[in-house]
Amino acid sequence: MSAAQELHNQVMWNRLVSVVEEQAITLVRTAFSTSVREAGDLSAGVFDRKGRMVAQAVTGTPGHVNTMAAAVGHFIDDIGPERIYPGDVYITNDPWKGTGHLHDITVTTPVFRDPADDGSLIGFFSSTAHVVDVGGRGYGPEAREVYEEGIRIPILKWVERGDLNDDLATMVRWNVREADQVIGDIHGLAACNETGRRRLLSMLDEFDIPDLDDLATFVFERTTAATMAALASVPTGTYSNTMTVDGYGDPVQLACEITVTDKGMHADFTGTSPLSRQGINVPLGYAEAYFTYAMLVALAPELPNNFASLAPFTVSAPPGVILNAQHPDPVAVRHVIGHFVTDLALGAIAEALPDVVPAEGAGALWNFQASARQASASNPRPPVELLMFNSGGSGARPALDGLTATAFPSGVRTMSAEATEQIGPIIIWRKEIRANSGGAGRQRGGMGQILEVSPTGGYQFEFSAMFDRVANPARGRYGGEDGATGRVYLDDGTPFPTKGVATVPAGRRLVMELPGGGGFGDPSKRDPAATENDRRQGYTS
Repeated sequence: MSAAQELHNQVMWNRLVSVVEEQAITLVRTAFSTSVREAGDLSAGVFDRKGRMVAQAVTGTPGHVNTMAAAVGHFIDDIGPERIYPGDVYITNDPWKGTGHLHDITVTTPVFRDPADDGSLIGFFSSTAHVVDVGGRGYGPEAREVYEEGIRIPILKWVERGDLNDDLATMVRWNVREADQVIGDIHGLAACNETGRRRLLSMLDEFDIPDLDDLATFVFERTTAATMAALASVPTGTYSNTMTVDGYGDPVQLACEITVTDKGMHADFTGTSPLSRQGINVPLGYAEAYFTYAMLVALAPELPNNFASLAPFTVSAPPGVILNAQHPDPVAVRHVIGHFVTDLALGAIAEALPDVVPAEGAGALWNFQASARQASASNPRPPVELLMFNSGGSGARPALDGLTATAFPSGVRTMSAEATEQIGPIIIWRKEIRANSGGAGRQRGGMGQILEVSPTGGYQFEFSAMFDRVANPARGRYGGEDGATGRVYLDDGTPFPTKGVATVPAGRRLVMELPGGGGFGDPSKRDPAATENDRRQGYTS
């Protein structure tokens, strides 16, 4: 390949990334749900005609992006190549063919070089978003089977040759509590794919490129070479780690054994606790997404994410463990356990990368999911579904303190109090950094936060608790101390369940103290100036 051609391909690669960024921004701007437009709980990407991800938007979460990367192949297989037409839009929220639970809806749109020619397919755009409700028991861990968790949409055509599937739209509308928001978000997903499709075709026209094939080959070849070079920094061999987290009623033991060869990395989760009867189980694809993310951020954080960067990382788990849920196991809050896979895997390779791997962090998001209902039959109020993402502290890094109230590994943004109060009958009385929650160390763990919330007058909350690290803290590394565990209680001191459905009565406030991250290194070796700054800022007492 000539230098000029290589430069041309690199420019086209950058243009392709800008196309999917515009795709993601369109979704953020058209989304109805605050989880999408405020927190960025989404993914967007472009795929070649074989369903291999060529580029992804920077905006998005590993649990969405890395599972979506595998989902487009399922769309192609289930729709059938002979039934893929110009003007089509496909949809699913199948946990095992999408992103791991019913609350994430994935929409895929084929791209034809000539919209009038059924044989000119060149690729696909796909996107995912978390919606506020899918019916059933609601967003929580209480269900015993996936059938109870909400409406399950198999891979179907949302639009065929430009015509909306009104029957499917009606079926979805009548099976969710917030129909306008959910239907609006699905249309937003389709709209963002359409933006990507138009921008891609415009790019191909501008540079007289017939299809994506040559560019995809260039992207995959360069990415493979860079990924394998990064992998070479980890000596071949076997590395293992275990972690205990709270679970639901009984603690959950997570275990992994990572085998490193000159061809890639494989994580086996044998030794992990059995499946739970509640919806904290994790489909294996979701566990793989967070394992792959862990390895890429440790080895090649600047590497673009695509089919080739994901390919060297594989996972396995025996049937019946909590990281390998099978239909019809309940999986609604699979993030509670799934988010810990990143720290679990990083802990396994810490001995090989002692100057890279951080201490453990808070891990799982502390999602505030509530159904606001009238507190009195004599004072009717319309029902409202509320969702707010919150994060504890991340683990301290070898050379830097941990990040405070920051979502790692999820990557979602903090949702503002103002945006949350605007959508429903909720008052956020307090949202502040939780002092003394980061584990001490040469580098201090990130701190959690404190939230105090209540329903507005005339309402009470039916609250779905899905919190972890209340009994088991984030562990420090190399002499660093553990982070503080979380706490949940009412403002009168009454303990509140950390998992399951409970009521926040009218007139009461719910207080959530989110966990902090573990420290890194001997606390006695911390820079005195950093210690004084922590005290001055009120981070420590």
